[in-house]
Amino acid sequence: MAEIVKESPFLNLQMSEGFDWSDSTVPVRDALWNYYMENNGHDTNATEKDMEKYLTMSEDDIKSDVEKLLHK
Repeated sequence: MAEIVKESPFLNLQMSEGFDWSDSTVPVRDALWNYYMENNGHDTNATEKDMEKYLTMSEDDIKSDVEKLLHK
């Protein structure tokens, strides 16, 4: 039987709820999606592949990636 992995509810938090440096009301998931779309020429297939890893990441790992990618 395949293992069912539950994604982190952190992906559904608004950026402003997860990060004190953000005032965005966009969910973390959408902020990451937008980042990858902007950085790969709006290639949906590539963005889907980039986003897959977040479905199994811990909250701490997601936070770390968001800090690295989106906190300027």
